[in-house]
Amino acid sequence: MNNPSSSSAHTVQPADVLVVGAGIVGLAHAAHAVANGLTVTILERDHHAAGASVRNFGHCCITAQSGELYELAQTSRKYWLEFAERAGFWAVESGAVVLARTETELAVLRELSSAREPGQVELLSPEETRARLGAGGPAAEEAHDGGIRQGAPVTGGTTSDGGAWPGLVGGAFLRDDLRVDPRTTVARLADWLSRQPGVELHWNASALGFSQEAEVTTVHTSRGGFRAKQVFVCVGHDVDYLFPDLAAEHRIQRCALQMSLAAKPAGLELSPAVLTATSMLRYPAFADMPAASALRDEVQAAQPELLDIGANVMFTQRPDGTVILGDSHHYHLTADPFLDESVTNALNTDVEARIGQSLEIIQRWQGVYASSEVAPLLVRDIQPGVTVVSVTSGVGMTLSFGLAHRNVSRLT
Repeated sequence: MNNPSSSSAHTVQPADVLVVGAGIVGLAHAAHAVANGLTVTILERDHHAAGASVRNFGHCCITAQSGELYELAQTSRKYWLEFAERAGFWAVESGAVVLARTETELAVLRELSSAREPGQVELLSPEETRARLGAGGPAAEEAHDGGIRQGAPVTGGTTSDGGAWPGLVGGAFLRDDLRVDPRTTVARLADWLSRQPGVELHWNASALGFSQEAEVTTVHTSRGGFRAKQVFVCVGHDVDYLFPDLAAEHRIQRCALQMSLAAKPAGLELSPAVLTATSMLRYPAFADMPAASALRDEVQAAQPELLDIGANVMFTQRPDGTVILGDSHHYHLTADPFLDESVTNALNTDVEARIGQSLEIIQRWQGVYASSEVAPLLVRDIQPGVTVVSVTSGVGMTLSFGLAHRNVSRLT
């Protein structure tokens, strides 16, 4: 490992912006900097993005945020679509559907619908809910060749066995939610950025430390020094690797998730993301509703095993037809890599009961993101010209472009 104090700078002329971390939050900062005509250097310790940005549902969960996060999410939504056009990654204005199988679940949805602007949270009958869930074929077909599909239709049929979506008493359509493909989005955005004038992207370059001279910061790395006027450190849950005192102050933990991928189910074409009762207990817009307390009691009585594993039972269908299923939540300073099969079974069994058919699981993995009970965001100037940025609430994909817009706008 190089001694940070001995590493030499790669370029004489410093970049306007240097981003440490090529996950979605880091790349969103780079994209906004490029859009503002700034020169950019991007450093990533891995050979390609392999963290939280590729392990999630690909669901930009706009509607379920509240307060500051809601405002950031709405800004982010605008720029997700703008940069999808520029960079050529798949993004759909698909919305999301929340399934309601009890009157208590429906009560939460009614309250949120009343609290939001007309049309943002549309209450649905059981038949309307099934119709919304049957859509997605055109969006999926266009996504196969990397095209961008916006305004995808949200009406259609049902699964082929005739027993799809049993037990519904209603639901809600969340108009503003978006979907992207987590397996391809970050790679395509990174590739696009690497081809823009004034951008350098360096893989396999680990940040080791920072020093400053004459209002220019040098980032010392395993591949030498890189200079910039402003540095954004966007390393997700790994803040403690570089700034352990800051991570301890913000009480950052690693939230470990268990997730699965199912082969394309026969006859299932989903356009929207799908949320359930446990989703309503985790996302603030739902959880803040008066009826949420009764819903928690109801889930605790009927399915305590889901609360025991911190479940957010939800699922999304990728452009190739495979379905991402999840997820559970367990908190650690260092996350053990071992997956508990009983946790995955509890999640997938509940999803199968809601879809109305069995699923063939073809992949399992552990997701990890930064979590903090102190605040949902960490944005801190650690020294002049060096800003640490981490979403510590599990909605990094959702907020990425909005948070980056706010931070980069302060430079111009």
